[in-house]
Amino acid sequence: MTTETTPLHGRICLVAGATRGAGRAIAVQLGAAGATVYVTGRTTREKVSEVGRATETIEETAELVTAAGGEGIAVPTDHLDPEQVRALVDRIDREQGRLDVLVNDVWGGEHLVTFGKKTWETDLDGGLRMLELGVRTHAITSHTALPLLIRNSGGLVVEVTDGTAAYNDTRFRENLFYDLAKNAPIRMAFGLAKELAEYGGTAVAVTPGWLRSEQMLAGFGVTEENWRDATEKLPDFGISESPVYVGRAVAALAADPGRNRWTGQSLSSGELAKQYGFTDADGSRPDAWGFIVASEIGKPDVAEYR
Repeated sequence: MTTETTPLHGRICLVAGATRGAGRAIAVQLGAAGATVYVTGRTTREKVSEVGRATETIEETAELVTAAGGEGIAVPTDHLDPEQVRALVDRIDREQGRLDVLVNDVWGGEHLVTFGKKTWETDLDGGLRMLELGVRTHAITSHTALPLLIRNSGGLVVEVTDGTAAYNDTRFRENLFYDLAKNAPIRMAFGLAKELAEYGGTAVAVTPGWLRSEQMLAGFGVTEENWRDATEKLPDFGISESPVYVGRAVAALAADPGRNRWTGQSLSSGELAKQYGFTDADGSRPDAWGFIVASEIGKPDVAEYR
C-alpha cells in the first residue's frame, strides 16, 4: 500500500448514520482509502430501528469497511440521545486520541414522508419526528464531536443532505417538514465553516443525486445488478446513481489537502466527480441535479447527463 492508494491511512473518521445507503457507502470508501472508520446507527444484528429493515446492520458496514482496506468499528448509537453520543466520542478519544473527519448522515425518516398534502393535513408527529431525525441528530453530534475534531488542525465536517443549496433555494421539496429537514444541514455546513475557520477546519454539505439506496431499489422491485429494468416503467430512473458515487465524493474531499476551498459550500456527487475525476461503480459520471433542472424546461436525454 502507498499513500497514493491509501491517502487516508492514519486518519480517524466517524460516519454517523452508516447503517445503509449513502452513509454505508461513504464509510466503505473512506475505508478503501485507508481510514479507520467508526460507524454508527440504530440497527444491529440484535435490534432493528423504526425504519424496520433488518437486512442492513452497522456490524455489516464495519466489516465492509475492513474488507475494503480500512478498519471498521461499529458502535450502536442513537444520535438523539446526547449521552450515547458523548459515550461514542469519549470512546474515539480514548482509543484514537483524535478525530479527523465527521460525516453527519443520520436520517432514517423516509417512512414518514408524505407528498401531496398541505402542512396542516400531514401528520404532525411524523413531521416533528423528521426534524428530530434530520436536524436534531446532526446538531447533537456536531456539538459533541467537534471539540475532539478541532484538537488538530484541518478537520473535515460533511453534512449529508438531499439537494443543493442552488436547487433547494428556489424549489419547495413538496413536504414542509422534509424541506426543513433537508435544508437545515446546508445551513449547518455554512455556519460550521465559519466556526471552524480559525482551527483550519472545513465544513461542507454534500448531496447525492437520485440515490439507488437499498430502500429505493426495494421500492422499485429491482437490485443493483438489474436496476436498469426499472427504467422501462420510469425512464428518468436512468439518471440514478449507486451509493458508491457519493462515497467516492466524500473520500475525495477527505483526501484533498486543498479541500478548504470548498468550505461552507453545498456540493453534489456529480459536481465533485467532475472536479476529482472519479466515477460511479459502473464507470459513468451521472449529473442527476443537472438532469432534474433540465427536465423542468424540456425532455433531456439521460445519456447526455451520464
